[in-house]
Amino acid sequence: MTAYASYVICTAPRSGSTLLCRLLAETGAAGRPASYFHEPALDAWARRLGVSTGVVAAEREMVEACIQAALVRGRSDNGVFGLRLQRPSFEFFFSRLALLYPDRVTERARFERVFGRTLFIHLSRADKVEQAVSCLKAEQTGLWHVAADGSDVERIGPPREPEYDGEGLRAWVDTMIDYDRGWNAWFAREAITPVAISYDQLSSDPQGALRRILAPLGLDPAAADRVSPSLRKMADDTNRDWAARFRAEAGLA
Repeated sequence: MTAYASYVICTAPRSGSTLLCRLLAETGAAGRPASYFHEPALDAWARRLGVSTGVVAAEREMVEACIQAALVRGRSDNGVFGLRLQRPSFEFFFSRLALLYPDRVTERARFERVFGRTLFIHLSRADKVEQAVSCLKAEQTGLWHVAADGSDVERIGPPREPEYDGEGLRAWVDTMIDYDRGWNAWFAREAITPVAISYDQLSSDPQGALRRILAPLGLDPAAADRVSPSLRKMADDTNRDWAARFRAEAGLA
């Protein structure tokens, strides 16, 4: 029996969460984590999860149907459920849980009422400039993830050449700082001590980062040795040049 019924990766864009989700899923025992509740709209949840909106009238019933569909998709055969929750999705997600359990005093209590005893994982990236560069470049080029062999994994929109944008980077840096502050404030308010995983740890030692999650879940940490990263880092000379230029312009060099 596992120590937890579920886990949630609390994170923000360009923190390595897609890689971590893939590694966890590939163990075959740690759920199939994904952003099942990413968009701030119930109809978007329903489309992603294959829930028919034509047979569900009430909003509360739609939330319940989407959650049940996510549980089916996100559980491995041993019953462990995995979820990735990006910070931009936080407010809408928890407002929908409040529809189901308005009597629960805390957001953690509502979450665990739905998903059972939960391990909270905070995946963050210390270098906000590099995180901002990664986000802006992905937005501009349309390319978000690349396979280990160099082929496209996730491309949104037609390819285009990236262009340096200092104001855009500043906005992303500020946003990423706010996301981390938001998570840390929530952990403190909800009396949660998360498993802390950094982007750098995940990048340099993916199996080690994976073992740090499997062990508290009550799963065999050796499962980490049987998987390998299927994505590669996308940072290149453009990323390094943008980061250096931004730091110089912002007086951070």
